[in-house]
Amino acid sequence: MCGIFAYLNYLTPKSRHEVLDLLLNGLKRLEYRGYDSTGVAIDSPQANDIVMVKRCGKVKVLEDAIAEHFSGKEYDEPVMTHVGIAHTRWATHGVPCETNSHPQRSDDENSFVVVHNGIVTNYKDVKTFLEKRGYIFESDTDTEVIAKLVHHLWKKHPGYSFRELVEQVIQQLEGAFAIAIKSKHFPGECVASRRGSPLLVGIKTKTRLSTDHIPILYGKDEKSPQTCEKDTEAPKTKVLPRTESTSEFMPLEEKEVEYFFASDASAVIEHTNRVIYLEDDDVAAVRDGTLSIHRLKKCLDDPHAREITTLKMEIQQIMKGNYDYFMLKEIFEQPESVVNTMRGRVRFDSKSIVLGGIKDFIPEIKRCRRLMLIGCGTSYHSAVATRQLLEELTELPVMVELASDFLDRNTPIFRDDVCFFISQSGETADSLMALRYCKQRGALIVGITNTVGSSICRESHCGVHINAGPEIGVASTKAYTSQFISLVMFALVMSEDRLSLQQRRLEIIQALYELPDRIRQVLKLDIQVQELAKDLFQHKSLLIMGRGYNFATCLEGALKVKELTYMHSEGIMAGELKHGPLALIDDRMPVMMIVLRDPVYIKCINALQQVTSRKGCPIIICEEGDEETKSYSSRSLEIPRTVDCLQGILTVIPMQLLSYHIAVLRGCDVDCPRNLAKSVTVE
Repeated sequence: MCGIFAYLNYLTPKSRHEVLDLLLNGLKRLEYRGYDSTGVAIDSPQANDIVMVKRCGKVKVLEDAIAEHFSGKEYDEPVMTHVGIAHTRWATHGVPCETNSHPQRSDDENSFVVVHNGIVTNYKDVKTFLEKRGYIFESDTDTEVIAKLVHHLWKKHPGYSFRELVEQVIQQLEGAFAIAIKSKHFPGECVASRRGSPLLVGIKTKTRLSTDHIPILYGKDEKSPQTCEKDTEAPKTKVLPRTESTSEFMPLEEKEVEYFFASDASAVIEHTNRVIYLEDDDVAAVRDGTLSIHRLKKCLDDPHAREITTLKMEIQQIMKGNYDYFMLKEIFEQPESVVNTMRGRVRFDSKSIVLGGIKDFIPEIKRCRRLMLIGCGTSYHSAVATRQLLEELTELPVMVELASDFLDRNTPIFRDDVCFFISQSGETADSLMALRYCKQRGALIVGITNTVGSSICRESHCGVHINAGPEIGVASTKAYTSQFISLVMFALVMSEDRLSLQQRRLEIIQALYELPDRIRQVLKLDIQVQELAKDLFQHKSLLIMGRGYNFATCLEGALKVKELTYMHSEGIMAGELKHGPLALIDDRMPVMMIVLRDPVYIKCINALQQVTSRKGCPIIICEEGDEETKSYSSRSLEIPRTVDCLQGILTVIPMQLLSYHIAVLRGCDVDCPRNLAKSVTVE
């Protein structure tokens, strides 16, 4: 949801055309996050000026506009030091248009320009404050107040450094944000900060860095704060005392260096694998080629430095290869992604499971009152899919909660609760707020994420990294199956000392060993699924029914159809069919039913008979060779047999393929569905 990409080169010759190419490629890597408009800002060849280009629509539209706008030879001349910022916007305040696109500026002279992810919740108060001082706003965005507030403070405090100005501004902002700012008054400098929205700094040098840590600098104690103006009326407009200039900028004393500020590691991996993940209220500033990270207030649990992380991601992982869409590539990567999730954890020779990230906390978890699984969307469905197994193997009460509803209810949380927060990105706003709510109440927090260095990853007491690899398509596929397996592995760890459950555990571990081959068998159904899609894509609705371990597949399958095809779809518990949904059944309503040979088989057959007796013609997902079940319909998909608790991994793949093929037939944008974003970082 929105994407920031900024580039700074210091003593590294780059032409403005090269900088623009870097910015555009960075935006292309962030397209999967969801957006509706784009923009860039670079230095003009004319002295002391900033030029911006903004467009509504895809990055390709911006690319064409840039090719037209920056056609002069002066843009080919190398520049030793330069800052460029770029953005993909997902509209929150104001409709998608060029005026509302980022970067947003402080004034007609482009003195300060800012790109921003997130929402400033008190922007109306700040806007009123600035309007009373003569500022005229040209956009409907909350972002514009940031640029204008920096400009206001710069006029009032001309001696302040760029970093100090930004520090004062973020003290006035409420809500969640990640920002990157450049200014013509501070050439060659870039300042970035975050609170509740992801942001990282990539570092590229020709020589080895002299340190793997960047010291954190703190401001002096706030003894007698001053106000911006004696007659200020704006809420919370206190200016904190300045830090000593002698300690302002510290290490990374490299002669030639390039910095990349980005919302996501996928935007920087082709340039460098050395990154720093910023924490909330960090202010990262680059001046004279040197990076400093500053915090105004020191917390008790603050580290003394930010660690430089080496990314293990490869550039090939974020390329489409021979596939038409990232989503299709990710569906077909699932045999490998599930192996990566289990690698080093499931020891098939000794039939044991080791989860290093939570190993030390297992005794505490076993003593807990209840397990709470909290997530949104697909992550929520992975919790639904594994709840039954968790209850069986842990013998603990298991609650599954939607993060937004969980917060709305102010759900009671106790010190002996264990709360799992499941999120592909690790930045989902509702889940992150719910995590902090539970943490404040003393619960043990376990993170299940796919992104190292994400907010949920850092704020959890312990966790499991699902190792699914980068997922670019907005609709989650391989992350779902890896989340599923991660929770199954946790259940197996919890039951390792239960003698009565050993046979069950061995059965599941053996099924995990066979799972990659079973997934490959299911993927061979692609041509059959494509034929089914041709029968379904012109319909307006689709019902998907199942129960037991496969109810989560119904929910997840219906979500995929809605996300990708913009077609109404509903996942229905087959046991609830007689309590209302049966009224929808006739000879024109498309229905899919999951009927496998598991403990609820007879109940699913009853539901299937109820549908066929009302002239319904269901498409059945059944086990290979199950002729009895296939006899109820002329259309079926056969999947290989596996243990009941892992059926959901195999049954969801045909639903992923079906939603993909229907979307293609309907002419939808598979990787970037309308109105949606990959990482939902606002409420």
